[in-house]
Amino acid sequence: RSPLVESGGGSVQIGGSLRLSCVASGEFLSSYSMGWFRQVTGKEREGVAVVDGDGHATYGDSAKGRFSISRDTDKNVVFLQMNNLKPEDTAMYYCAAGPFYSTYEDVRNFDDWGQGTQVTVSS
Repeated sequence: RSPLVESGGGSVQIGGSLRLSCVASGEFLSSYSMGWFRQVTGKEREGVAVVDGDGHATYGDSAKGRFSISRDTDKNVVFLQMNNLKPEDTAMYYCAAGPFYSTYEDVRNFDDWGQGTQVTVSS
């Protein structure tokens, strides 16, 4: 399968917004769940948001009310819109593909990963 390629990370001030993008092959979006996960050095990777094969989205507690995951099946892109960013959102963000019915808690079941894009939130 073609690799997953993330973009859109960067440095932003507290309260700012970023939109991450993940370009994936059509096979991924039609047959798999697509998710965003993040990791801070020394900590376990955690689920941020996942949209399953039916289009149903689930969010980690830190993302609820601030982040939104969406997918454009025509362009084969998955987005993560992040608003009201906080310093604790600072992490490497990864796009991944997993089983058709997955939630943000199923990080261990995701097998295909992108290289990641860094998000840094500061005052």
